[in-house]
Amino acid sequence: MKAGRNLTNAQKTATIGGLLFLSIVGFISIVQAREIRVRVNRWLSLQQLTGQVSLFQGGNSRAARSGDRLQAVGDGVSTGRNSRVALAIDLGIGQVNVSERTRVIIRALESTANGGRVTRLAVPTGRVQLRVRPFSSPDSQLEIETPAGVAGVRGTQFGINVQRNGKMSIATREGRVASIAQGQNVLVNSGFQNFTIPGEPPSEPVPLRDDTTLRYEFVKRLDQGVRRLRLVGQVDVVNSVLVNGVEQNTDRNGRFSVELDAISFPVIQVTVATPLGRQQDYDLAFR
Repeated sequence: MKAGRNLTNAQKTATIGGLLFLSIVGFISIVQAREIRVRVNRWLSLQQLTGQVSLFQGGNSRAARSGDRLQAVGDGVSTGRNSRVALAIDLGIGQVNVSERTRVIIRALESTANGGRVTRLAVPTGRVQLRVRPFSSPDSQLEIETPAGVAGVRGTQFGINVQRNGKMSIATREGRVASIAQGQNVLVNSGFQNFTIPGEPPSEPVPLRDDTTLRYEFVKRLDQGVRRLRLVGQVDVVNSVLVNGVEQNTDRNGRFSVELDAISFPVIQVTVATPLGRQQDYDLAFR
């Protein structure tokens, strides 16, 4: 998207303020196509690095260091297993906490002629938690783009999960987050959560659970003399799931299924994580 050229006369965008916890909350504002954007020195600073964090800029990548800055469209970071980093948004606007196995890319870092700050980030996959302070300018915006839709906020704490299949889940701790997809705008208020599947409008919000409960069963079968094992499980629909370190997609009911070699995996390790960052590990022994 190009700054100042990506809005139609009827387009609605959600602006972000307050501190976000990764899920996003906020008020929605109408941005007029005639709005003027100006170029200023804006940035996101990398802080609190843990584990394997990569910085990519201008087509190049390297190991990230504390104090590195993301400043241009296309700049970004990615985290490996058991890794994380905090992105401090300039002028104390807020902070984006990036969880493991997550990629974050700058789509826009702009200012308006009226002093507003426009921050637009893409999260193709992974989890982020945001804390954003209330904006003083009505022109200010903070948006998170995902394959399923956009989350926009203006002063809030929230978390977002993005699965490999593009499914986006939002949980709002404080404030309001706008979940936007397929021309529909659904507000996820404080104490609520929802999800969006690519190609579909956002689901109706339901009360926030922040629950890492795992329900599961093992299904075994023989395949050409080899014993195969299938793990069938269910979690809260907004949660993410890792099985033996590999991210799994869940359906609209939170169900997932993965086939394993029963000999190679006598103990199956499952990690369940909520959009707000709560996480629980399970060691499942098959007998």
